Amino acid sequence: MDRTLPKRFWTSQRLILSGGSALLIGLLAYTFFFADRRSKLNVEKDKITISNVSTGPFEDFIAVTGVVQPLKTIRLDAIAGGYVTQKLVEGGSMVKQGEILLRLENQNLKLTFLQQETEASRLVNDLQNTRQRLKVERYQLRRTLSELDYQLEQLKDTYDRQAKLFADKVISEQDYLKAKRDYEGLNERRKIEIESQKYQDENAKTQIRQLEETLFRTQKNVSLWQQTLENLVVKAPVSGMLSTMDVEVGSNINQGQNIGQIDDLNGFKMRVGVDEHYISRVFPGLKGSFEFNGKTHELEIKRVYPEVKSGRFEVDMTFPTGTPEGIKRGQSSPIQLELGKAAKATLIPVGGFFSDTGGNWVYVVDKSSGKRAVKRNITLGRKNPEFYEVLEGLQPGEQVITSSYENFGDNEVLEF
Repeated sequence: MDRTLPKRFWTSQRLILSGGSALLIGLLAYTFFFADRRSKLNVEKDKITISNVSTGPFEDFIAVTGVVQPLKTIRLDAIAGGYVTQKLVEGGSMVKQGEILLRLENQNLKLTFLQQETEASRLVNDLQNTRQRLKVERYQLRRTLSELDYQLEQLKDTYDRQAKLFADKVISEQDYLKAKRDYEGLNERRKIEIESQKYQDENAKTQIRQLEETLFRTQKNVSLWQQTLENLVVKAPVSGMLSTMDVEVGSNINQGQNIGQIDDLNGFKMRVGVDEHYISRVFPGLKGSFEFNGKTHELEIKRVYPEVKSGRFEVDMTFPTGTPEGIKRGQSSPIQLELGKAAKATLIPVGGFFSDTGGNWVYVVDKSSGKRAVKRNITLGRKNPEFYEVLEGLQPGEQVITSSYENFGDNEVLEF
C-alpha cells in the first residue's frame, strides 16, 4: 500500500528565492556601507599633465627681465632759455667734456645784463665821488679845528693876563669876566666841533661802506648775468654718448627744460622691473644672475626704487665681477633674482592647477591602480618659476595632475 511522504520545507524554488534575496540584501548593504559614492568624471589621460612629487633643494628665486643702461646718465637741462640758433651735434654722437652742443639766443637776457652793467658803472662813479667829497670835507674840518685851536690860544693868553690884572685891581671886573667868557665859550665850541667832526667821520665811513656793499651786490649780479649769457652756449658737462638731443634750430627752449642726456659709457647696470608682490623681500645686496654670450654673469642689487607703477617697482643691479664684454645699452635679458638661500623641500612642478585651486588641493593619482586620481587637500609654501614648495598633504614619489582643472568641475574622482 502506498505511504504519504512528509512535505519538504526547503524546496528548490524556496532555495532559489532565498539565495536571490540574500544576494540582493548583501548588494544593498555593500552599496550603502562600502560603495564609493564620490562624484566621478572620465578624462583622457593623454590630455592632462601628471607630475611627480619630489624632494630636492628649493631655490627661492624669481624670473625677471632687465634692460642694460649706462651706470651714469647725465641730464641736459637748459640753464637759460632762448631759441636755438645753431645745433652742432646730433643724438647718438660721442662728445667730449666742454664740447659745444647748442647755441641759444635771448635778447631779454642781454638787455638785462647791459642794464646791470650800467648800474654797476654808475655805482663805481658814485663811490669814487663820495670818497673824494668826504676827503675834501675832512680837510675842511681839520682846517676849522686848527683855526679854533689858534684862536683858543690867543684867548687863553688874554684871559690869563686879565685874571692877573684883575687880581692886582688894575682892571674892572667887567673886563675880566668878558675875557673869561670869551675863552670858555671858544673852548666849548672846540669840544662841539670835535664831536661834530667825529660824527661826520663815522657817517662818512657808513656811507662808503653802504656804497661798497651795494656795488658788491651789483657786481655780483653782473657776474651772474654774465654766467647766464655764457649758458646760452650749451656744452657737454662730461664725456660720453649724447643719446638724445630733442631740439631743432629755431625751436624755443624754456629755462629748466630737458634737451637731452649724455650716457657715461665707462660702466653699465641693469634696470629690472619686479612684481609689487615681492617689494618687502627685495633690498640692496640681493644677488642674481643672467646668461650672456654663453656665460653666466653675476648681478647685485644696488638700489631699490620703492615707487610702484602698474603693479611693478624697479631696482638697479650692477656687475660685481665686471661688465660683460660686448654688452650694449638697451639690451634686455631674463634674470634669475635670488630671494633666499636654497633649502631642502618637497616639490611639485608649477602648473595651471594653481589658478583653479589656489594651491589648496590637487588630484593625486592612485598608486595601486594608476587609473584614477582623487582630490586631496594640501598646503603650499613658496614658489619659484619651476616649483612649488609643499608644506603638507603630499609625499615624495606620489603623482599629481598639474595641468589646468578648468574642465573638471567639482568632481572628487577622475577616471582615466
